[in-house]
Amino acid sequence: MNTTSTRLTAEELQRLRKTDFSKKKGFVKASEVLAMEVGEKGTPEREEFDAKARAWYYGEVLRERRKELGMTQKELAEKIGRERTYINRIEQGETDLQLSSFIRIADALGIVLRLDVNIA
Repeated sequence: MNTTSTRLTAEELQRLRKTDFSKKKGFVKASEVLAMEVGEKGTPEREEFDAKARAWYYGEVLRERRKELGMTQKELAEKIGRERTYINRIEQGETDLQLSSFIRIADALGIVLRLDVNIA
């Protein structure tokens, strides 16, 4: 692995994608670990975990983009008419972000969103 950066090189990614980890000794699928540690899909514990994981992920996406733009939390908050602490809670995954708020923040950060709706 490239030791000067936290990101994998294109070659490292390619090699990683070709690796069949299921044949490695001691390999356990992530879904099995989650089921053991958090609960099976559909259980209240797993639903809560998944919601927190999504909140953390979206917060990370927004934080990384804000930093790429050289924008402070306060500047972003001012752009969307909220307090800096609100942006901080989102970036920490500590708040349940409404879609309308996510769209407003994404727009302020120049993120283009695409929403696919599939009705079964």
